[in-house]
Amino acid sequence: MKLVVAIISNDDSMAITSALTREQFYVTKLSTTGGFLLTGSTTLLIGTEDADVGRVEEIIDEFSKSRRAKPTTAGSLGKGLQDNGVAPEVPVGGATVFVLSVDRMSKF
Repeated sequence: MKLVVAIISNDDSMAITSALTREQFYVTKLSTTGGFLLTGSTTLLIGTEDADVGRVEEIIDEFSKSRRAKPTTAGSLGKGLQDNGVAPEVPVGGATVFVLSVDRMSKF
């Protein structure tokens, strides 16, 4: 058995969780914060059999969209503005996925 931990954009969370539950995967959704922009994100916990990990990753990949965004304020990130006074755009979105081995799982 495996535990898939997927950190995704809030913008993609509804599409990903809907697709996973349609295919009978159990998903626990956590609200999290992190990354360069210190914005909200979603962390999904998905317990699944080893053979189904590939399908879980396919679904996450299909619905995770990478986009570009500007930090709200450069000062809040501890860095000054660039010489031209405009904060640079950075890539956001996509997904970070960890697959962990599970020794045992119980439901009560």
